[in-house]
Amino acid sequence: MARALRVLAWAMGLACTAIGLFHVVAGNAAIPGAADAGSTVDSLGRFFGAIFAGYGVAWLWVVRQDPIPALVVRWLTAVFLLGAVGRLLSLAVHGWPHWFQTTLTVIELLLPPLLFLLASADERSFREQERTST
Repeated sequence: MARALRVLAWAMGLACTAIGLFHVVAGNAAIPGAADAGSTVDSLGRFFGAIFAGYGVAWLWVVRQDPIPALVVRWLTAVFLLGAVGRLLSLAVHGWPHWFQTTLTVIELLLPPLLFLLASADERSFREQERTST
């Protein structure tokens, strides 16, 4: 389980950093269905892209810790889940978004329970190794 946590944390870090940087560089073109949304949405998208890239860097930082701190994984996962809640609120208020956004919402709802389950796996593995080596 510790290996699965490491793989998922690396994937989260790399994907979020890349997606965030793509939004910073591409602006509205990075948002399906929003290419003609105007300068306000472009500015907002680029700003949040930078924040999302920073979020990805936080995942990359956490996965490099030994052991991976469960508390930080839980906080990062909670932020990710909060993003899904925001998408659900948007769905309730404005209706169905572009299909790609719907796909992301599904991922953002399915991945957090797995990450919460795995959050302490590396700490447990670390403690077991310490116990058997002494």
